[in-house]
Amino acid sequence: MRENIETLIVDDFMAQITEGRYKAHDKFPSENEMVDIYKVPRIIIRKAYARLEEMGYMYSIQGKGRYFKEKQEQIDLILSGKESFSKKMKDKGFELISKNMFCEKISYDQRIYDELKAHKKDKVYKIGRLRIVDKRPIALHISYVAKSLFSDIHMEGKDIISMFDYYKQKGYEKFDSTKSILSVSFPTTEEKNMLECANLVPILVLETNCIDSSTQKILEYTNILYRSDSFKYIVK
Repeated sequence: MRENIETLIVDDFMAQITEGRYKAHDKFPSENEMVDIYKVPRIIIRKAYARLEEMGYMYSIQGKGRYFKEKQEQIDLILSGKESFSKKMKDKGFELISKNMFCEKISYDQRIYDELKAHKKDKVYKIGRLRIVDKRPIALHISYVAKSLFSDIHMEGKDIISMFDYYKQKGYEKFDSTKSILSVSFPTTEEKNMLECANLVPILVLETNCIDSSTQKILEYTNILYRSDSFKYIVK
């Protein structure tokens, strides 16, 4: 029953937020005020507020109270593997910074190897780039690349911030994608730390690939993690 009341409190606040009753930095009722309103123990109020904070709708100042957290502008994003994320953001006028987070050889994973059409003896590397738009980390791109196709990837991978630029340096000019699979999950601790998002902010995962249009070679298999609170998604 108490869990139902906690959910009811969260739902009530979500309805009020949707209706526009809270503006950025407006103060939420105190725990004592909420106890009087809902006639429940303070621990229930505290748990409901903790959930709202984990969902990214609230922040607290010790000794002062809890406040409505301003929502950032959401970016329209076309989910396609045919064009680089960097180009999409720059075309929209956003300040973009890309950081290379890792370049690591992975253990054999049949699903990834099958996506790349790589042999079991091939070496496959994953390259992670964090996308920071207007000083906010909002996406993590993880590309899986076979060393049999890019022989220097183990050395060059740690410096790559745009896979499309890298491919163009290798003589590939036109790109295509043959799959786009969307799913929703919650971030791991490592992903949450990199994306600087709250525990209950869902992550939209785009599973896709990049193929050279001329030769039909599979250049990479990709997982892209987007913060769901930062984008409005357009699927084409």
